[in-house]
Amino acid sequence: MSSSAQIRIGIIGAGNIGNVHIQTFKQLPDDVSIQAITDAYLPLAEQRAAEHGIPKCYSTAEELIADPDIDAVVIGVPNQWHAPIAIQALRAGKHVLLEKPMAIDVASAREIVRAQRESGKIVMIPHQMRWESIPLQVKEQVEQGALGTIYNAKVGWFRRKGIPGWGTWFTQREQSGGGPLIDIGVHMLDLAFFLMNNPKPVSVYGSTYAEFGPKKRGIGTWGKPNWNGTFDVEDLATALIKMEDGSTLSLEVSWAVHMDTDSKHFIHLMGSEGGASIRGNEGKLLTETFERAIEVNLTTPQNDEGGRVRLSRHFVECIREGKEPTTSVMTGFTNNLILDAIYESSRTGHEVILDWSL
Repeated sequence: MSSSAQIRIGIIGAGNIGNVHIQTFKQLPDDVSIQAITDAYLPLAEQRAAEHGIPKCYSTAEELIADPDIDAVVIGVPNQWHAPIAIQALRAGKHVLLEKPMAIDVASAREIVRAQRESGKIVMIPHQMRWESIPLQVKEQVEQGALGTIYNAKVGWFRRKGIPGWGTWFTQREQSGGGPLIDIGVHMLDLAFFLMNNPKPVSVYGSTYAEFGPKKRGIGTWGKPNWNGTFDVEDLATALIKMEDGSTLSLEVSWAVHMDTDSKHFIHLMGSEGGASIRGNEGKLLTETFERAIEVNLTTPQNDEGGRVRLSRHFVECIREGKEPTTSVMTGFTNNLILDAIYESSRTGHEVILDWSL
């Protein structure tokens, strides 16, 4: 592929997240051309096509994937369809930008890894948090050794009242794979491993709880509830993850909880020479000099283009240059491996040793 040719993209899933990707790629007109769109609800795909001037609108994902004029697809559909559609796209020779979580479970994630390796095509998971300005500034300090050895990290995201789409696919395990752990917890796992320089996790101990959803409490504003539906996922999860190098990571996430929280995501890195903390869009570096605690506040540049634009440009660069994305298929597999282990640990009450076999 020419280094200057536009990447021709098809959008599979015209909902909220699909629309976000459309709007983002439209900010890269020299790099990307959105050629086609599809959705299980065809009128929505037709609406998006009209809104954004997308020339082709297909009634099925299969038809879009079969289009020889499409170089890459963006998959933004319910979790249960991630693996089947991604594998079909890879076997058809398409590159894939696959929304999180990569798969509904680790078995499906293994199938995606195998399909990616067989095809040689790019699979990227668009975790936008690691592309925001503050995490990138922290990452630079980590790589320069300013934090020393990161031996412990704590990440979380407590939503006080935020259960999405009660009764829809969001709250049905068969379709989503889980609740806040697989929904927002996967973002925090990705951000933590990125900033910790990707240590290898070896074991997990965790617990999940459902104290709000079954009572139809803690309802958020995302998605339209279906009160005739079901809720059989968790609404809070907590876990301790141990790494091969001896470091540890603790994770806590909720869709609904009785606690004093600002509902912002957070991460605290604890290193031998310094630390870093991020809460929402604010961050700071911490160390000690001349026996005094020192803090440096981090700020986002005023004209920052945003994390989603950076990740989208990275996807294009990976396709053109044939390089592995920073959020590669193996980062997606790692997250799925940990998520499944947390759910298993909660079911059994025991620590789970991670199985890295593919």
